[in-house]
Amino acid sequence: QGKGLFATRNIRKGETVFVERPVVSSQFLWNALYSYRACDHCLRALETAEENAQRLLGKSSLVLPHPEQCSTRKDLHQQCPRCQVTYCSAECRQAALEQYHQVLCLGPSRDDPTHPLNKLQEAWRNMHYPPETSSIMLMARMVATVKQAKDKEWWIKAFSQFCNKTANEEEEIVHKLLGDKFKARAWQCLEGQLELLRLLFTEALYDEYLSRWFTPEGFRSLFALVGTNGQGIGTSSLSQWVHACDALDLPMLQREELDAFIDQLYKDIEKESGEFLNCEGSGLYVLQSCCNHSCIPNAETSFPENNFLLHLTALEDIEAGEEICISYLDCCQRERSRHSRNKILRENYLFTCSCPKCLAQADDADVTSDEEEEGEGETDDAELEDEMTDV
Repeated sequence: QGKGLFATRNIRKGETVFVERPVVSSQFLWNALYSYRACDHCLRALETAEENAQRLLGKSSLVLPHPEQCSTRKDLHQQCPRCQVTYCSAECRQAALEQYHQVLCLGPSRDDPTHPLNKLQEAWRNMHYPPETSSIMLMARMVATVKQAKDKEWWIKAFSQFCNKTANEEEEIVHKLLGDKFKARAWQCLEGQLELLRLLFTEALYDEYLSRWFTPEGFRSLFALVGTNGQGIGTSSLSQWVHACDALDLPMLQREELDAFIDQLYKDIEKESGEFLNCEGSGLYVLQSCCNHSCIPNAETSFPENNFLLHLTALEDIEAGEEICISYLDCCQRERSRHSRNKILRENYLFTCSCPKCLAQADDADVTSDEEEEGEGETDDAELEDEMTDV
């Protein structure tokens, strides 16, 4: 829980509270291996909506109606001439080059497994299986940004705005991010994983100005900062196409046919590919990180522009001076019992919720929701990781 964000004016339901660009962001490393394709800077999906649907459905013959509603412009895509990393536009390629890519560009070593950055990324993949909940490359971009910056202190101050944890809390967060898939292994093995990451991180990116980030304590703190404050980013050209189709003014019969097509498409995709449909990454957002959790949130985050621009939208009227709260839980989790909700929040975010809903249910029995009772005592850490939203 951060310091909180409060409305400075009256905000109406459905109104955009703010649109925020991340201080730094990065794709998840498993994206490429799963054939997700997104701009390496702004995370805009590089596939057309039709290509996106074909991949998720495993059906290359699929044709989407109203293709003009897809905003993907492949003619604008550009690659780094040295390492072939792809961007959605010349603007994104230039922005990346100016902020961090000079340090992170692999050049002709892109496919060299012995290159320090490749070794770091491979180690992360071996330690952190999908669904990813953070990314070592978000930390790498933080370092690269400072290394390239003329005003290094400005960037250090920008990163210092994010919530920091105590040593014990940092240890818990690191364990959560690295330990869940290795539950049967000893704690020393987890410490060994973190130390391996630190050594590879140092080999790839060490900078004297940031020397404290490369010490065991500093690396743990940096790791925990990203784990605590990282906001998941999901982009999808298919989703954007659906929203554009929803806005079309069509005759009733055509509207019904299009809605039925889209409904069936999503059912087929979920059956084929599951629930994780978006290109995914994480970013650090100053304003969003100030928003505290509530089990009855009055605002929600989304990425309607199919890139890393975060929109915070009011779910109800918010009066001036009222705290703006989002939920760290998904809709299904928020319907569970107070005990169940707080179990997830304690294990994933290290706090107990005291929102009005939880306070009103304070006298309820400390039992899990009906949907969890059948598996009570069987829920493992892997399931809880699937429930994580930000960390």
